[in-house]
Amino acid sequence: MDTTELSLDTSGDRWVDLTDDVERFARGRGDGLLHVFVPHATAGIALMETGASSEGDLLDAIERLLPRDDRYAHRHGSPGHGADHVLPAFVAPSVVLPVLGGRVALGTWQRVVLVDTNVDNPRRRVRLSFVEG
Repeated sequence: MDTTELSLDTSGDRWVDLTDDVERFARGRGDGLLHVFVPHATAGIALMETGASSEGDLLDAIERLLPRDDRYAHRHGSPGHGADHVLPAFVAPSVVLPVLGGRVALGTWQRVVLVDTNVDNPRRRVRLSFVEG
């Protein structure tokens, strides 16, 4: 297994497209599985279309499902921070992608996206691990 880690600053960004980094990591590796994991309790990894307003739709849906107010028992940090801790139940912290011939086998419009609604901690790590198949 081969692993690398990306370090990101998500200040001002609630989603970050990781697809280019993921594809670069997989390039030339042959067939296998690529695991993308965010080791944080308040972020997730999504497969989605970007560039067609879907990002805004995703963030609007998260806001409807997880409003940033005082309803949460988890109350430290910024107002509504408890919602950030519930996010990974809806946007999983990892995804496994097939790699065929050194290329990530994504669908035509699929992109790998880090979703991070936590404004209290903009420093994020994303771990990429390749297992040859």
